[in-house]
Amino acid sequence: MGPSDRNPQAIHFADYSLDLRTAELCRNGDKVTLQDQPFQILTALLETPGQLVTREELIKRLWPSGTFVDFDQSLNKAVARLREALYDSADNPRFVETLPRRGYRWIGTVVDHESVPDKTAASTLPPLTSSSEILAPTGSGGSGSSVKRSWRWYALTAFLGLVGVGVWIGVRSQPPRSLDAAPIRSLAVLPMESLSTDPAQKYFAEGITEELISRLTRMSSVRVISRSSAMNYADSHKAIPEIARELRVDGIIEGSVMRLGDRVRIRVQLTDAPHDRQLWSATYERSLQDVLELQADAARDIAGEIKLELTRQDLAWLSEARKVHPEAYDLYLKGRYFWNKRDRPGIYKAIDYFQQAIAKDPNYAEAYAGLADAYLMVPGTATGPPRAILPQAKAAAQKALQLDDRIAEAHDSLALISSHLEWKWDEAKKHYERAIELNPNYATAHHWYGDAYLAPVGRFDEAIAEMRKAQALDPLSPIIRADIGKNLVFARRNEEAISELKKTLELDPNFDQAHHWLWYAYLENRNYEQAKVELESSRRYRGERLYLADWALLEAQCGDKKTARELLGQLVKNSRQAYTNPATVAVVFIALGDNDNAFLWLDKASDLMVIDLISLKVDPLWDGIRGDPRFPALLRRVGVP
Repeated sequence: MGPSDRNPQAIHFADYSLDLRTAELCRNGDKVTLQDQPFQILTALLETPGQLVTREELIKRLWPSGTFVDFDQSLNKAVARLREALYDSADNPRFVETLPRRGYRWIGTVVDHESVPDKTAASTLPPLTSSSEILAPTGSGGSGSSVKRSWRWYALTAFLGLVGVGVWIGVRSQPPRSLDAAPIRSLAVLPMESLSTDPAQKYFAEGITEELISRLTRMSSVRVISRSSAMNYADSHKAIPEIARELRVDGIIEGSVMRLGDRVRIRVQLTDAPHDRQLWSATYERSLQDVLELQADAARDIAGEIKLELTRQDLAWLSEARKVHPEAYDLYLKGRYFWNKRDRPGIYKAIDYFQQAIAKDPNYAEAYAGLADAYLMVPGTATGPPRAILPQAKAAAQKALQLDDRIAEAHDSLALISSHLEWKWDEAKKHYERAIELNPNYATAHHWYGDAYLAPVGRFDEAIAEMRKAQALDPLSPIIRADIGKNLVFARRNEEAISELKKTLELDPNFDQAHHWLWYAYLENRNYEQAKVELESSRRYRGERLYLADWALLEAQCGDKKTARELLGQLVKNSRQAYTNPATVAVVFIALGDNDNAFLWLDKASDLMVIDLISLKVDPLWDGIRGDPRFPALLRRVGVP
């Protein structure tokens, strides 16, 4: 029977008493300052101890209909103030347990006023079971504000003591697992919740999430969803079973990150996703320089809990935990945070942070790999020829592998450089295969191997199969699905391509490459009206020069060669003032039947090693010159196997 069954006037827990008539909270008889919203949350939790109180229920209780506030942030702040009043910890709670993305649950012992025989019984503290309880003072204080100041003093003293002796706190909880529980063979690590009140620390929680995913993905016997799909659930309040269905996984890993000075603490829990049942949880704490050891411990424990059969290589990856330079690691996480934005400002910020990390630690292999990845993103955001960035990208990737030749990301970067920018196809194949061997769950390696190697050489069935593997690992990635659509066009499977690209736009209606390839699929399917509609809708994504080239090509294919030549004239004129991809000019000449001018522009494209030419063997745009005696020499120059 809970407190609400008896309608008590006061509720007691541990050494606290809550007066429901006056909304006053006392600890050992001394009043503790508690504002209205924390009081309402505390009351709601005490009404149903041990049961989930959802975030939605609390929001409805705290704010009347028609209120306009940032509900999520305001609720988080109110819960934080309640925990401060109770000397409670989100990491190792004594009273209020957080169920990420769902709500909160009261886990302390509760008795109502009628059940308390005397004050002594009501003020008896439960046994200390966590670091948060060790930090709470046991003596009586004065006013609420003086109690708060004394608690902060005790907390600081205790924390500094932990730092001084280098204590590692590892609190583990493992509910009994049903004998008929299905094995977990697929995982998603949801974005870790940052317990810092500083919004600028968001990058740190995201970085820890990405690093844990990276370590888990190296295990060959479990499918691990990639970061880009998992991060779609940041600040999501979807139920765990719903997330699991969308990502097609058996297990969900959630957690929180707290950083104070050079100390890092993470709490991780594993949930049997279809049944929404927690299987295991643990808390880890280390200094920042030992953060890789912290991640290794967490990954190793997760592998043990889901009973994976680990290979010797898996064990080596899980056990490796070298020390890192704290400042270099922090800069590296900032670099990854901005790199993941994939926009021009983010890419250049990422380059700067990776370079700073390398300056702090010249032997930091992962920072070089990050720098290579960032340089490879520059062509998509720059206005010059892609090959201009080649030396920096290649040097960074090679340095990463010189320091540690097991970094899959660096092999993948070198593979893309070899195929797209150097036309060294044998080297590309070797690096792609090595990247997949090192990290079979690395979605980008499967994606690029299919899109940038297998498809250009004409092995479409293998290419699509490889990219479907990438899609299973990163199901919410628009670029993977868009590139599948592109290669279905190259394979002359236009109806399938259109279906795939429409699904891409369901994921992200503003994804420019999906719009472009859908326009192209309609063009190849001779559905010119739909092609015109799609071309116009994609204009703001493509930029004027690319839009002009696409428009000229469409008019040429529709048979309006006069308009096509006028547009082509504008395109050639513009190319004298600013860089214009010569391949886009060449395809318009081909559509107009002017092969001589087409080859003049293709020679320019070949000299610049323009990326478009890797599709010479398969792209329908080049069909008009395949019978030209000059074509085989061009194909040999590009070197496609």
